[in-house]
Amino acid sequence: MLRAEPPATAGKRRATKHGSGSGRGPLVKRLPSAPVLLGIAALAVSIGGVLTVNDVAPAADSDHSGITRAASALGGASGQGTVSARKDTVTRDSQRDAQSDAAGQQLKDAAEGLAAEHASAIKKLAGKAEGYSKVLAQDLWEYPLEPVILTARFGQYGLWSSYHTGLDFNGNTGDQIHAIANGEVISASYDGSYGNKTVVRLEDGTELWYCHQSAFMVSVGDRVTRGEVIGLVGATGHVTGSHLHVEVHPGGGDPVDPYTAMQQHGLF
Repeated sequence: MLRAEPPATAGKRRATKHGSGSGRGPLVKRLPSAPVLLGIAALAVSIGGVLTVNDVAPAADSDHSGITRAASALGGASGQGTVSARKDTVTRDSQRDAQSDAAGQQLKDAAEGLAAEHASAIKKLAGKAEGYSKVLAQDLWEYPLEPVILTARFGQYGLWSSYHTGLDFNGNTGDQIHAIANGEVISASYDGSYGNKTVVRLEDGTELWYCHQSAFMVSVGDRVTRGEVIGLVGATGHVTGSHLHVEVHPGGGDPVDPYTAMQQHGLF
């Protein structure tokens, strides 16, 4: 029996419900969206093969050892890439180190050479100083009597005919008189107001007079050395008591102050 349908309202669409036996509804609901489908397609392409990637190394490091790395799926193809490890090479730093070592060795050699020259110069200087010290030692004088007690100085006036021409050392009769310096005995005799006098001439021509002795211990021609006993203290000649009168005559000439001369040779 036919049923009359009421007329549809204008502008509205009637929803039609399909039965569960229809073939399109469930299939459409299970399909992924378009972006998801594109991602799945790209992933399928990336795992579908192997891509060989040539790693271009810098010019200084062209040799590599095999290291595998994965190819990117975003490159449009897939595959397996090989990356080589770089070998050790000589760099500018190692060259600079070698140059620095060479320069350091040169400096060391130069320093050792200078040290050797310095040591040699010091040795020569020490030898000269030793020789000079020996010369000075030979030229040093010694006191004729000990202890040293002066009773009259050069240039004084009083008991003498003009002025005192020597240096008087206090001493008792019989005290030993020592040679002031090395020399040769050129006189050993009595000489008026000087009493018993011994004259010793030094190598430079200077004469040393030892006066008023009580006894001689050397003779003319004897070589005497500094400190050697050459006579004994006395009171012979023009004196008021026992003592030793010493005079210094450079080159055998006029007397000079014995005190100053002795200072020049390390005394007083």
